[in-house]
Amino acid sequence: MSSAEEIAKAAKVAFEDSQLVPSAERVNALRHIREALQSNKNEILAANRQDLEAAQAEVDAGRMSESLLKRLDLDKGDKWDSMLQGVSDVAELPDPTEIVSYAKELDDGLELYRVSCPIGVLLVIFEARPEVVVNITALAIKSGNAAILKGGKESNRTTQLLSQAIAAGLAQSSLPETYVQTIQTRAEVSSLLALDQYIDLVIPRGSNSLVQNIQNNTRIPVMGHADGLCSVYLDESADDEKAVRVVLDSKTDYPSACNSTETLIIHESLLQTTWPVVARALLEANVRLLCDAATLSALQTLSPPPPNLTTLTGPSTPESYTTEHLTLTLSVLALPSLTAAVRFINAHSSHHTDCIVTESERAAAAFCRGVDSAGTFVNASTRFADGFRYGFGTEVGISTGRIHARGPVGLEGLVIYKYMLRSTGARGHVVGDFGAGGKQYKHVDIAAATLPF
Repeated sequence: MSSAEEIAKAAKVAFEDSQLVPSAERVNALRHIREALQSNKNEILAANRQDLEAAQAEVDAGRMSESLLKRLDLDKGDKWDSMLQGVSDVAELPDPTEIVSYAKELDDGLELYRVSCPIGVLLVIFEARPEVVVNITALAIKSGNAAILKGGKESNRTTQLLSQAIAAGLAQSSLPETYVQTIQTRAEVSSLLALDQYIDLVIPRGSNSLVQNIQNNTRIPVMGHADGLCSVYLDESADDEKAVRVVLDSKTDYPSACNSTETLIIHESLLQTTWPVVARALLEANVRLLCDAATLSALQTLSPPPPNLTTLTGPSTPESYTTEHLTLTLSVLALPSLTAAVRFINAHSSHHTDCIVTESERAAAAFCRGVDSAGTFVNASTRFADGFRYGFGTEVGISTGRIHARGPVGLEGLVIYKYMLRSTGARGHVVGDFGAGGKQYKHVDIAAATLPF
């Protein structure tokens, strides 16, 4: 078994060697990987069932959450097909590298280009969802980055077989087989976090404690998010039907996802009108409501009262509004204005995705500009905050940071840029020719610029 340093060195060498590989070959590698995954589907899903059985035992023993178990199932619904489709979608996306975003002629025959390029070696650490191995592999390869992947121990069997299929696909391309590697232990992670000479970016996907632990134990830049504390605000002009549809989907479509809504904010004017309608729909969907005094009091007027009114409603606590429930539980409160709602969200959310339901363009504009989150939505479910739904093919994760990449991170979030300067002058160019008594910089735009070399 290779040491962590050997794995990191191999990844760095693979990345450096790959920079002269044509982008078409990266697409070719993705197609081979998709074929290898499909060929090994039965074995992979059998391993996933073993992981699920072991995880269920952990849930029964109280050592694992139900939400983590749900994320583990690779054969649920269309998850397998969506995973493979994600590989194909990423392969078909435009190449994000070698795009010129700035071009200037500094002097006759002296041209400056800002050109997109890969970040380098990515260390991606995630929990439960085994499909993340494939999602990140596709994005890393397409964007020209090497990757080291660490899944949770609860998905080890699945991850190993997915990794074998990926390696088999890479072996049929001109990319090194060490371009995408997987590790299994926490000790390896700890060692890798110290190897900033080889690893360029760490992307954690998982619990708050996981992200914070990584941020506190590495010098390597970290991109990611901790909690998914998303909210929906029902503005005073909210339409009842839209409110019901948006709130229900945001909460119940996939409660354990990070883009599921955890807090519902009601404008005080809606306490006797829209809120009872929305509350009844939520209770019919078996959503537990943790309410402040005003919203809880309004529920007592429901007539006829829903049969589960007393069992699924109760008072909230201050901690309710800073808790990522990841279940069919929703924290609710009433506020007197849009301004108050924006302030509450900025103070309590994780800056992931927040939504306003409103018929007022002015309120929508104020909300979208005032809320300091990676996604601000109008009359649309927070569940839309997803790289696949945005058209990124898939995503490496969600970033709630304020530099480089924000929101769902697809290909564009996995490239940075470099400056390329070229002189075509007969004697080359030197800085000493410019300044007092010498040449002056032209700084003229180069129209429709593409790299000339």
